[in-house]
Amino acid sequence: MKNIKFMDFCAGIGGGRIGLENLGMSCLGFSEIDKDAEITYKHFFGKDEKNYGDLMKINPDDLPDFDFMVGGFPCQTFSIIGTRCGLDDEERGQVIYGLVKILKSKNVKYFILENVKGLINHDKGNTLKTVLELLDKAGYKVFHENLNSLNFGAPQMRERVYFVGIQKNLIDDDFKYEFPKEYNGDNKSLQDCLIDDEELTFDDRLSSYQTFLKYLDNKYNKNKYQINNLLSKDYTIIDTRQSDLRIYHEKTPTLRRGRHGILYVKNGKFKKLSGYEALLLQNFPKKYANKVKGKISNSKLLQQSGNAMTSTVIEEISRNLMKSLGAIQ
Repeated sequence: MKNIKFMDFCAGIGGGRIGLENLGMSCLGFSEIDKDAEITYKHFFGKDEKNYGDLMKINPDDLPDFDFMVGGFPCQTFSIIGTRCGLDDEERGQVIYGLVKILKSKNVKYFILENVKGLINHDKGNTLKTVLELLDKAGYKVFHENLNSLNFGAPQMRERVYFVGIQKNLIDDDFKYEFPKEYNGDNKSLQDCLIDDEELTFDDRLSSYQTFLKYLDNKYNKNKYQINNLLSKDYTIIDTRQSDLRIYHEKTPTLRRGRHGILYVKNGKFKKLSGYEALLLQNFPKKYANKVKGKISNSKLLQQSGNAMTSTVIEEISRNLMKSLGAIQ
């Protein structure tokens, strides 16, 4: 697979890229419009990395030739927490059309695209039908599946729908792609990820802690939780949602751009989830997380991790694809 060249679209901070590079593929450039994400991306992969910018404005003739596209096209329009206007959203929903234009113009052989699971049922399934028809007419046989990062070595409940496409002229009519069911590598535990040694303890020295106490006393949580009970077990995950509090063990809820209210218990104290830890929960290797520690703010890393792809999911999907095509044994 070392001869396979790919480009990273709607790249975020490069979770998809890491998955493909882990298999020996080579990245020729990326496309990302978020300037903060671009800064983090270049910390990870090098300041000389070429950002082709807004993919809706790219002239495909300006792109190098490449074999494989990976992209996490914007999900807010399909998410249950988003506006759910889907393909009618001119700024974000239409990105799929820009991706298809590049696929056709560059004669790309394979792709992996990712979106939130809400896409599957959006508009009673009509949005999914439109996306699949669009990719089919572009000349691809497409397979899709909802996968959870929890089954791919990450202690995070993160369901996403993944699309795998192969040019029809490369395969027989009866070709079948099977999505991986699990990760064959090492499974990370919360203890492996919640290791930030910075002082992010959450206690009564902070005004936000007093807000937390009031939150525990609201009409949704009143008389349900005692501080001592919450602190009784290390690595308890506490998700302070808008109204009701939710507790998790051995896993976190889905990281997302706007979710900054995750606490956990360590050494009998509350701690705030840091951006560094969020990267590890997305299975970014420590060598990448260490490159931005102290250089990118916690708030930005939390946002960017929430938008990122889980690297090991992309890695396993790609591994299965290459096996099915006979690229590896």
